[in-house]
Amino acid sequence: MVIRCEEVWREISNYVEGDVGSALRAAMEEHLRGCKHCTAVLDGTRNVIQLYGDERMMEVPLGFSRRLQRRVEGNMPGNRRSFLGWMVATAAAVATAGAVELGSAASSRSPEPRSEHAQPGVGVPPDMMVVVSEKGKTFHVPTCTFIHEHTNLRTIAAREAMEDGYVPCVRCMKQYLKQA
Repeated sequence: MVIRCEEVWREISNYVEGDVGSALRAAMEEHLRGCKHCTAVLDGTRNVIQLYGDERMMEVPLGFSRRLQRRVEGNMPGNRRSFLGWMVATAAAVATAGAVELGSAASSRSPEPRSEHAQPGVGVPPDMMVVVSEKGKTFHVPTCTFIHEHTNLRTIAAREAMEDGYVPCVRCMKQYLKQA
């Protein structure tokens, strides 16, 4: 029985779980011996399962998932929007999350942020309308003269800005920064 890459990708989860018949298993093993791409998909799938099954869960910053998804979608060429592309993107996201968890577990306490720009907002009215830039990391009052990136500006509620991982501008929103 000869099997193509697409069939291997479609059955890879069942293969890992041991839920394929003996003929299909033999065909997949034969294919995997000669196909580097499918072997990489198999290894990636096993890594994702291992990382996902690890009980050491981590908390990622607010908005991390949304911003990562937008960036992955923006960088994905149209012809690569396939199962393999999404598998690689998912494996990369899980590997990144695992690396962050391992890094945070290695230190006994979290260090203070190096920059005042990394301070979270305190007491920001959640319904206050603020301005953000797609490429920026801060949110501003609409009249702020310190907005660096003037393209792709959008006005959203402060709650949404914080959920997306933005922090208050140290100049126009200093009253909402954590005081040391």
